[in-house]
Amino acid sequence: MKFFKAYDIEIIKLKEGKHEFTFPVTDEFFKHFEDNVIVNKGDLTALITISKEANLIDAIFDIKGSVELTCDRSLELFDHPLETSQRVRYKYGPEEAEINEEIFMITRDTPNINVAQLIYEFIILAIPAKKIHPDHVYEMDEDDFDAEGELVYSSDEIDENEPEQGEESSDSEENTDPRWEALKNLKKKD
Repeated sequence: MKFFKAYDIEIIKLKEGKHEFTFPVTDEFFKHFEDNVIVNKGDLTALITISKEANLIDAIFDIKGSVELTCDRSLELFDHPLETSQRVRYKYGPEEAEINEEIFMITRDTPNINVAQLIYEFIILAIPAKKIHPDHVYEMDEDDFDAEGELVYSSDEIDENEPEQGEESSDSEENTDPRWEALKNLKKKD
C-alpha cells in the first residue's frame, strides 16, 4: 500500500552508526488500521533513532504528541497527551522472522523495514487502560491508585452504615454471609 511506503526505512543504504528518522502520525495514519477502535485521531511525531552495527540494528522509538480518546465515564472526547519510548532490535539471520516483541530477525539483503505497524502498536500500548476525561478526575485518596500511580477506583458516595477504616462493625457477626462461613469452615479443616 502506498501510504505505508512513507514509513519505510531503507536500512540497506545505511552505513554503520546512528541515524534519525522522523515520521508524522496524524488522523490519516490511524485510518489505515482496520482493527483500530481505540484511536481515530491524533497528532504525534515518531522519532526513530537507528544504531546500525555489523550484526544488528538497534531502533529506539520516541513517540510524542496527543491522541483523541473517549472518556470511559462520560463518553466525552478529549485529547490525551502521550509520550512513549520503546526499543526494537533487528538481528541478521537466514530468514525474516519475529523472535519476540522486541527482537526481529532479518536477512542481510533486506532492503528496508517498515515501522508503521510498530508505531501504531506502541501508541496503543501507551494508552491507559482507564480513560478518564480531565474534567472528571476528582480529588482521590492514595488508596484509589495502584502501585504505579494509575487510578484504580473512585466513588464520591460514602455508605454511612459502613464502618470507617480500622473500625469494627458491631453487628459484623450477625450479617456474615453463610457462604463465607462455609468457606471459613473448610479452611479450619485443613
